[in-house]
Amino acid sequence: MSNINLKPLADRVLVEPAPAETKTISGIIIPDSAQEKPQKGTVVAVGPGKKDEPMTVQIGDTVLYGKFAGTELKLEGKDFMIMRESDIYAIV
Repeated sequence: MSNINLKPLADRVLVEPAPAETKTISGIIIPDSAQEKPQKGTVVAVGPGKKDEPMTVQIGDTVLYGKFAGTELKLEGKDFMIMRESDIYAIV
């Protein structure tokens, strides 16, 4: 887990995406250009929530989110996604 110095505001969550699959189940190697964007990741920072709406995800939770959810950003050489908690579908 990353130790990032970034505090999301309101109901936003910072997620570190899981690495993309590089091999199929049968062992075929997938080239970088054909790899799908991961839709699973680990929560590394959580905002305080909105008034009357506390946050339900916590740091360290593994979550599933939408394919086009959030905004990609790069911090300290790593890729992250920042999104609203409502863009998260489930905690795994």
